[in-house]
Amino acid sequence: MELSISSSSSSSISLLKIPPILSFSNFTKPTTPKPSYSFLRFSTHLLHSPPLYYHSHKRLLHKPISIIRATQVGAAGPDRPIADRVSEFKDACWRFLRPHTIRGTALGSTALVARALIENSNLIKWSLLLKAFSGLFALICGNGYIVGINQIYDISIDKVNKPYLPIAAGDLSVQSAWLLVTFFAVAGLLIVGLNFGPFIFSLYTLGLFLGTIYSVPPFRMKRFPVAAFLIIATVRGFLLNFGVYYATRAALGLAFEWSSPVVFITTFVTLFALVIAITKDLPDVEGDLKYQISTFATKLGVRNIAFLGSGILVMNYVVSILAAIYMPQAFRRWLLIPAHLIFALSLIFQARVLEQANYTKEAISGFYRFIWNLFYAEYAIFPFI
Repeated sequence: MELSISSSSSSSISLLKIPPILSFSNFTKPTTPKPSYSFLRFSTHLLHSPPLYYHSHKRLLHKPISIIRATQVGAAGPDRPIADRVSEFKDACWRFLRPHTIRGTALGSTALVARALIENSNLIKWSLLLKAFSGLFALICGNGYIVGINQIYDISIDKVNKPYLPIAAGDLSVQSAWLLVTFFAVAGLLIVGLNFGPFIFSLYTLGLFLGTIYSVPPFRMKRFPVAAFLIIATVRGFLLNFGVYYATRAALGLAFEWSSPVVFITTFVTLFALVIAITKDLPDVEGDLKYQISTFATKLGVRNIAFLGSGILVMNYVVSILAAIYMPQAFRRWLLIPAHLIFALSLIFQARVLEQANYTKEAISGFYRFIWNLFYAEYAIFPFI
């Protein structure tokens, strides 16, 4: 039996003999082949082949490696250990949750709860800790449902734009994805309904509904740029901040009442979520154009949207600094002013880096990650402003 392997540079590895242990003709009777090390020479040559190792798509390396493993264990080798399969499934589920959005939800809700407790430190009770954790789990479930349902209906697009996502990569089946999003929706609704009253339950249900019509036909509101960014800004901006603060005050036995810091963070993050909504499509222009998904990035161009998003955020930071200057009784100037000045200058610098990189896909992805880091930073300082 002979095997020929060719690299992408059109150079080829010469025909190599595979040990007779893999020859199907030898299965007719038991034999004891003489020791052969040709497959070892094959694997050593293969793993040091520059054209194959440096191929732009590293998954091609797995196929020859699987051939080497086949020579070692035979065609009827044992299945992979259960522990490995469980570990791979856990990794796929974690990627399915889109960790950067989970971090934003967890950090935002924690910051709002912390702010409410700081404002009413005399009412803190350890018995509320379990309720707080259950609320956080419900929010993570809601987040998981929304990003999960989007992946289920975006498989073809994700294979172009985000091939690393678990469904698009083939690491998670569609059936498993449906089981996960069903669990997230049911668990979140049960937790909120049993612990946080009808008003918060209605807000939570509204968030799930908006997340559903964003992705699911026949609505699929993500096709319409204005509707898409309004949904994202409403769910991640207003509903999260208002709902968590309202629920925390209710748990403390207090009626809802706006405070200057909470008005600030709700307004600030709603505008920030708008920026996330319009910049999230920057790395996805290729797939969106292919599948006729209309976004601001496909309509106005990557460069224009990057400048627009940066401009909105800089305006956000300038207004925050002015609020600290003109409302010293409501905010801590020593924190709010220097922090937002640093954030604004860092953003301008990153926008300049993106311009110098000529808006390559790698640079755009890095810019979008930086915007999320600014989002996390805002919530990190919020309880102390």
